[in-house]
Amino acid sequence: MAGAPTAPAEAVPGEAPPRPLSGMRLILAGFVLAMANFIVVLDLTIANVSVPHIAGGLAVSVSSGTWVITSYAVAEAICVPLTGWLAGRFGALRVFLFSISGFALFSALCGLSGSLGMLVLFRLGQGFCGGPLMPLSQTLLLRIFPKEMHSRAMAMWAMTVVTAPIAGPIIGGWISDNWSWEWIFLINVPLAIPIVLGVAALLRGAETPTRKLPIDTIGLLLLVTWVGAFQMMLDLGREEDWFSSTKIVILACTGAIFFAAFVIWELTEKHPIVDLKVLRHKGFSAATLSLMIGFGTYFASVVVIPQWLQTSMGYTATEAGFVMAFGGVLAVAASPLVPALMQKFDPRLLVFVGILWIGFCSWMRTYWSTDSTFWIVSMPQLLQGLGVSLFFVPLTTISLAAVNIEETATASGIANFGRTLAGALATALVTTYWNDSGRMDTAEMVGTLNGAEQLSNTLQQQGFSAEQAAATIAQIVQQQGLAVGTTHLFGVAAIVLVVAAMTIWIAPRPPKDMKPQAGH
Repeated sequence: MAGAPTAPAEAVPGEAPPRPLSGMRLILAGFVLAMANFIVVLDLTIANVSVPHIAGGLAVSVSSGTWVITSYAVAEAICVPLTGWLAGRFGALRVFLFSISGFALFSALCGLSGSLGMLVLFRLGQGFCGGPLMPLSQTLLLRIFPKEMHSRAMAMWAMTVVTAPIAGPIIGGWISDNWSWEWIFLINVPLAIPIVLGVAALLRGAETPTRKLPIDTIGLLLLVTWVGAFQMMLDLGREEDWFSSTKIVILACTGAIFFAAFVIWELTEKHPIVDLKVLRHKGFSAATLSLMIGFGTYFASVVVIPQWLQTSMGYTATEAGFVMAFGGVLAVAASPLVPALMQKFDPRLLVFVGILWIGFCSWMRTYWSTDSTFWIVSMPQLLQGLGVSLFFVPLTTISLAAVNIEETATASGIANFGRTLAGALATALVTTYWNDSGRMDTAEMVGTLNGAEQLSNTLQQQGFSAEQAAATIAQIVQQQGLAVGTTHLFGVAAIVLVVAAMTIWIAPRPPKDMKPQAGH
């Protein structure tokens, strides 16, 4: 049962609460755990900009190449909420070492794949191994850091979540342009090996208690079915014109039915594969809800801005990546200051201000146009970093502080699952709205277009044929329509972020000396 003390089934070294690390050993251990989370989150975005290169290299269509993204996302989404059960059964440190080793192995196999089928299969393995690393890196950081440094540990962890999606498009674009797509995956191997060795050497004695638990086979099957159906519905929806497609309707119904069955089963099962009872903590539930709405909306900018810059503004993938990189500058600079602010102010207030600030930066984007310069586009990204640091760091701490110590791995897994699911849902909704809005705005412009004939005559006087002039005008109108659609999208996003900011006040006020492991 959730909330009951975890009784170890066998004497395993490190079952007792470990003595916090100190000095250089603590710094190195914290760094390798943060890097493990960084490369996993990085892998969510690094392949996105490389899909055309991968599809060309494997001689498949770009639409087929998107299964490289879908397969990883489905596997990770399934495995993340299982983290609590895996840690309770085998120990957080053992699962972590197994996962990072498997992640490196499957990364190498992905890079060596000679067909799309092989690549998708190995991406599934990569996602299954990568999923537990996000929540387990949190769990282990809280075990090795002294209580007074927990907020700093969470600040370091949160920044990997923020900076990795920004670095992904830059690294992915550069590798694709200068090397070959195989290195998108092979680059993980030299990064993962030092992490495995470092964790094994530095975290001896940090293992969590274990107990013999039966495998909730039915719960696992229900989870795999509803998450797989839901993720495939989101990934294929726009391509299949959503609910006008029988395939999408079947996937939606399957996901809804099996999700309902999953919730009922897990709440009544004695040893659930995902302990949903952790949601009974009001602070955790409110923080997770705020995280899902806020991160999903924030993630919209990560998805849409690079696409708009490349399709309408003439930016290369690398140049678009540099624009996105500005979002991490102030986030990294401000993060060390957040733990001190959490001791002086209500952490809920910091989250509230942080999300509102991200909303303000979204509103700034409503003034973009096809004439916007690099710095006009980059400025909201730069300023957004301040809000991101105030949003992620306190929210992560509030979330884990609300649960009991033995529920940390489960709570972290559910919170990260919610964040992953919110990102997938937001990506599907935002890209659909963005494209539809761009088409509608383009159609309105065509209906009210004045001076087209004069512009066509001017172009023909400059040597364009009538067909070339018409195509040029159509391209200009389409670019303007997509720009207007982009500004409309970020106007809606600003409103949604205000709603996300309000949800944090559902959480009870945390104590001033709040520690992430302070349970009820």
